Amino acid sequence: MSSIPEELSYTKEHEWIAGLEDGITVTVGITAYAAESLGDVVFVQLPEAGATVEAGDAVGEVESTKSVSDIYAPVSGEVVEVNQVVVDDPSLVNSDPYGDGWLFRVRVQDTPEDLLSAEEYATVTTADS
Repeated sequence: MSSIPEELSYTKEHEWIAGLEDGITVTVGITAYAAESLGDVVFVQLPEAGATVEAGDAVGEVESTKSVSDIYAPVSGEVVEVNQVVVDDPSLVNSDPYGDGWLFRVRVQDTPEDLLSAEEYATVTTADS
C-alpha cells in the first residue's frame, strides 16, 4: 500500500484535505488507499464551482471498472475550483492521488472535529483490510 502523507488531514470515508492550516481554502482528493481499492478510475463527477457543500454530504462520484463510489465533502463551504484535468483524465486519481489527481477546492466555512491525522488514518485503512 502507498505511504500516507503526514501533512494532510483525512476522513474515515477516504478523502484527504490539504491546506487546512491556512484556514481559508483547502484542496480535497481521495486517498491512494481508496484509489487502489476502487481499481482503474474511468469517470469522475465533481461539484460545480460556486456550489455550497456541507461536511459529510455526498458531493460527487468516482466510477471505476469495479464500482461507483460517492465523494464526500470533508469540510463545509463554497467550492471555488474543480480540477478539470482530472475530469478529462480520471486515471490521475490512480496514478497521482495526492498530486495532479486532486478533485476540488473549498473555501472553508466550517471544519468538522473528526478529521484524522495520517497516523489515525493508517489505523482506519488497516482495519478495512
